[in-house]
Amino acid sequence: MWQYVAVGTKPEHLELFAERLLGSGSEALTFFEMKRGENSEENMKRDKWLLALGLAVAVGLGASTLHAASIIDEWANVKAPPAPTLKPVTVDSKTYALLVIDMVKETCNEKERPRCVDTIVPLVKLLDEARAKGVTVIYSLGPLGKNIVEGLAPKSGEPVVKSGADKFINTDLEKILKDKGITSLIVVGTLANGGVFYTASQAALRGFNVVVPVDGMSSPNLNTLYTEQYTAWHLANAPAFGGRMTLTKIDMIKF
Repeated sequence: MWQYVAVGTKPEHLELFAERLLGSGSEALTFFEMKRGENSEENMKRDKWLLALGLAVAVGLGASTLHAASIIDEWANVKAPPAPTLKPVTVDSKTYALLVIDMVKETCNEKERPRCVDTIVPLVKLLDEARAKGVTVIYSLGPLGKNIVEGLAPKSGEPVVKSGADKFINTDLEKILKDKGITSLIVVGTLANGGVFYTASQAALRGFNVVVPVDGMSSPNLNTLYTEQYTAWHLANAPAFGGRMTLTKIDMIKF
């Protein structure tokens, strides 16, 4: 790999630059290894040649740096990393809460988001088990709907917060959690790369332990499946979460 060499315009500096670029054994360097004689005309030609070489290479190095391949250029060459490890989770009903993100009829239907529909039955099972063990259940609504799908509707006393993708923004979600002594969250719902990703991320950044069952989050359809993959990878690997993020599956969660 080329390395930049700090040089001035003195002949001895340019000789060093040429040697670094061409190698000390290069035949092309022979011309530059000639001792400076008393022939001022020859010396002037030699120095001008060295200066031109230095400038040309410097410009070339700069151009190659400016035109380094971007991620868009390399897009087709990128291979997906290994899938994140899924881990079993044991829930403490006193310190855990289940947060159900934006599971509304207006979007979670066969036309708009068929993959969301596929998560309803598993989420009903998870919700029933959580309630049976006295786990705190909290709901969120986004800007695209207000009617939560059948089987997942909140019961009396279960809080509902309304916000965009990040459910902590302009809501009392954090206060609700802290007032109840909650230190860990199970985050499920839709969209995977929307409400689930941003809320789970913010929860971890705010010091909560976060559990995301990958079969409890969804993208709209198979054509957008990459967003689920990306979300899972990012949640599992982002260094800022400090080990507070766990990926699992619904049947690996024990109450």
